[in-house]
Amino acid sequence: MTPITTEAWVLYAGKNRLRPEPGQLVCETISIPALTDEEILVEPLFGCWEGNMGHAIQRSPVDVAIQRNEEKVVLGNSGVVRILQVGNSVPGLKEGDVCMLYATHFDKWGYMPLAFAYDAPNTIGTLAKKFKMHFKSVLPLPQNTQYSYAQWAAFSLRYITAWSNWKVAIGAYRLQMDESDNPVPSVWGWGGGTTLAELDLARLQGCSTVMITSRKSQLDRLDRMGIQGIDFNQFADLNYDQRCYQSDADYRQRYLEAEKTFLNYVREFAGEDGVSIFVDYIGSPVFRATLQALGRQGVITTAGWKKGMESRHLRASACVNRHIHVHTHYARYSEGPEAMAFAEERGWMPELSDDITPWENIPDLAVAYEQGKVDSYFPIFSINPV
Repeated sequence: MTPITTEAWVLYAGKNRLRPEPGQLVCETISIPALTDEEILVEPLFGCWEGNMGHAIQRSPVDVAIQRNEEKVVLGNSGVVRILQVGNSVPGLKEGDVCMLYATHFDKWGYMPLAFAYDAPNTIGTLAKKFKMHFKSVLPLPQNTQYSYAQWAAFSLRYITAWSNWKVAIGAYRLQMDESDNPVPSVWGWGGGTTLAELDLARLQGCSTVMITSRKSQLDRLDRMGIQGIDFNQFADLNYDQRCYQSDADYRQRYLEAEKTFLNYVREFAGEDGVSIFVDYIGSPVFRATLQALGRQGVITTAGWKKGMESRHLRASACVNRHIHVHTHYARYSEGPEAMAFAEERGWMPELSDDITPWENIPDLAVAYEQGKVDSYFPIFSINPV
């Protein structure tokens, strides 16, 4: 069968494995092998720029092309696609169906060890105008959905991740604190798109929610959503570095003042019992403060490591306080349809701006996102006409 060619923004492997330097997206024509019986050929309509795409371009923490042993990769694992062709053994899908991306690699229990169009080998993502994938890697959008394709594109990674992480976090909390102990858990989170999705889910399930954000433009959105917002800039020195803390007296003083201010907010909005569940996708710089804010029988939960993959804590203190640390990665295969059904019924969907980046400007979006100049938690880009 004839291979398929298409236009794509590609990222080449770095030339120096020992001292990796950031890469850049290059537009070129790529070739895709012909479909197998269980594969589908799709064209992406909308994608959402994700943190893992920036990590890949920055080659931090790894050069994914080198890790995959490939010359170049095509990123993009959040989006909505239209089916162009189906293999001979594909059930329940047909040409023209519009679907949400839903990973590709699941283990025998349905959990994802590798991410599609990131570290999963031989996968091509939404930065290509066409690509193929296994038919189980998409979920059809609900019939007559009341939400836009762009919203479902943003939903496909961050909201699915939030659904699975919250399911484990609230389950872990309720193992020790049932509804008679605490009918309204206090759930906090450090700002970001997945955190926002998770806090909104917690709110819809009856929890008190607080989000810390450095983006003043997001505070009004949080107020509209019924989530208490706190401006991180009021304690901007809350950026813990153990080496500096031990060696620099001025740094230590600034940090302690910031931590004191932050913990005053915790007492104001969570009370003396502290935070029940803290959603922390940031990592090392805020982990100390997160632990200080957490109440007894509390849960710290994460599915990411934006600013630090290592965390330190005193196990004796964690045991005495009966703290539970939850770590998840995307979702279990069975959880996607559950999350989509809940979203359609309860309106658990991202609020998007009208600013959609066109195909030709995607590299500019990548640069702006890395420089912190993208205000939206869900930066949408278009690939093919609807």
